[in-house]
Amino acid sequence: MAQKLAGIKQTVTVKASPVQVYEMLMDSKKHAELTGSPAKISTRVGGKFTAWDGYITGKNLELVKGKKIVQEWSTTEWPEGYPPSRLEITLAEKGEWTLLTMVHSKVPAEQRDDYAEGWTDYYWTPLRQHFESK
Repeated sequence: MAQKLAGIKQTVTVKASPVQVYEMLMDSKKHAELTGSPAKISTRVGGKFTAWDGYITGKNLELVKGKKIVQEWSTTEWPEGYPPSRLEITLAEKGEWTLLTMVHSKVPAEQRDDYAEGWTDYYWTPLRQHFESK
């Protein structure tokens, strides 16, 4: 069966510095605080990570603190035989805000809508709320 892959692109503004947003996503303790679920994240290129108590797993491909995160990414619901997806997050300073652009490519097409909704519900909304409550 041919693998059908899709992509997701989302842009979010967060009232925090790019470094603060980067650390929220890449620091195991802060990530767990953001999501309310265990995370173990290597901060080096080639290092592995897990989030949501092992639901999400992957490997860091490129890391530039406060600017860029590129990872191989998959979940426990990944269809058998599908390659890992590619997650790329770029962060740009816009005054006292950060413009976060997320491109999640090579996602199994049948799961695309669920992941697109999940990014908003489980990452971007809590991320905004975290910094707006400060």
